[in-house]
Amino acid sequence: MMKCKNSFFLKTAAAALISSAALASPAMAAHGEELSPAEVTPDVTYTLRTAVQDGKLVFIGDKGRIKDVVNPDLHAPVGAVVQINLINGDGALHDIALPEFDVDSDDIGGQGSATAVAFRVNEEGNFEYLCSLPGHKAAGMVGNFIVGDPKPEAKGEAAQDLAKDPHDVGEPVGDRGPQEVTVNLESTEVEGYLADGSSYKYWTFNDTVPGPLVRVRVGDTVNVNLSNAEDSAHIHSVDFHAVTGPGGGAAVTQVAPGHSKSFSFKALAPGLYVYHCATPMVAQHISNGMYGMILVEPEGGLSPVEREFYIMQGELYTAERHGSQGLQEFSLDKLLDEQAEHFMFNGNMDALTQTYKMEADVGDDVRIFFGVGGPNATSSFHVIGEIFDKVYDQASLTSPPLTDVQTTLVPPGGATMVEFGVEYPGKYILVDHALSRLEKGLAGFLHVNGEEDSAIFHTEEAHDPNSGH
Repeated sequence: MMKCKNSFFLKTAAAALISSAALASPAMAAHGEELSPAEVTPDVTYTLRTAVQDGKLVFIGDKGRIKDVVNPDLHAPVGAVVQINLINGDGALHDIALPEFDVDSDDIGGQGSATAVAFRVNEEGNFEYLCSLPGHKAAGMVGNFIVGDPKPEAKGEAAQDLAKDPHDVGEPVGDRGPQEVTVNLESTEVEGYLADGSSYKYWTFNDTVPGPLVRVRVGDTVNVNLSNAEDSAHIHSVDFHAVTGPGGGAAVTQVAPGHSKSFSFKALAPGLYVYHCATPMVAQHISNGMYGMILVEPEGGLSPVEREFYIMQGELYTAERHGSQGLQEFSLDKLLDEQAEHFMFNGNMDALTQTYKMEADVGDDVRIFFGVGGPNATSSFHVIGEIFDKVYDQASLTSPPLTDVQTTLVPPGGATMVEFGVEYPGKYILVDHALSRLEKGLAGFLHVNGEEDSAIFHTEEAHDPNSGH
């Protein structure tokens, strides 16, 4: 399809679009200068190809310093003529556009087809390049185009990363007897990293989202000490779903800033339980990050496995749309309408894809302690390319586990424990199979290392129609 947007006219805004590959006739520019494709000599040239990678549609650098980089940053000095070549690498319909410059290429369909745009940049700043076809930006086809040396955004850049390390699973209790255990929690209100260029004022337990995984044994006496940081603006509390007692502890731990309260409980039943803040309005406190889990192991402990991971799903309700830059503000209206802008594992968009690398070796048994802080959305937890050998449904550790499960439902305020052996190397994607949430940040990677076994999985080399063979 031909897209004609006055492609040869010199723009008076941030850029001047000089040519588009499929347009052949010159037109009079706004400054009275005729320009044609034959006259364009780019100062900077980039070549990108389209691809499907890690469950997303992406641009990949094709050569030079950006070769094989996914959605690479593209740079140009002010005043430069820039040419971007786009090669279709996946066979789907795509284009490349830079909306702030009024640049939009022709659509290209069919593997190996190509197009190009050329334009002059007249303004310093950070801009986007993207595929403008419906849904493709949300599916991952977006990158940064940086002109000159713009100053970094003040908000979001310096925010600390509050993502919880999924490896922090505590020590297994083994076959020890009941004992007294002390749990110290501090509620804090901290601006934290949300995604590239954006941040959020999280409310946390111990400065991470989720809070720590508390690991005890059935029969233990658990002493909980909750303090609220002096610089907090709100009262906070904690409700342990593993507690038999008023409010799960929340009734006696409504703690003002700068104060602390304590209570003790007997761990009566084994299981994997959520804890969260239960101060009105409860949904706001939970959404802002105040949730975690407590594992009450049965007598004798859990069976040994090679890898254990701690993962919780949450959602944020912000006034700004998903993908906005800067400090994101909480939206009460969206919370009450249950219209989340962001979904995440372990606190932010990048926690389990970039910040922390979960790894296992072929032959390992993997155990995931998985919970949903919520406060509203039920998770359909799934690992793409794997089957759960065992699912401890509703996190019951005393019921026989389900076997050979593809996807398991986990309600807000609920949990599950899944176990599976890994038999083949590769990158396995953790998702909520309500897959629109993948486009709002909900993804994680499990990297499996080891030797391939063609009896389990085998693929033939794809035929390249342009190779001449």
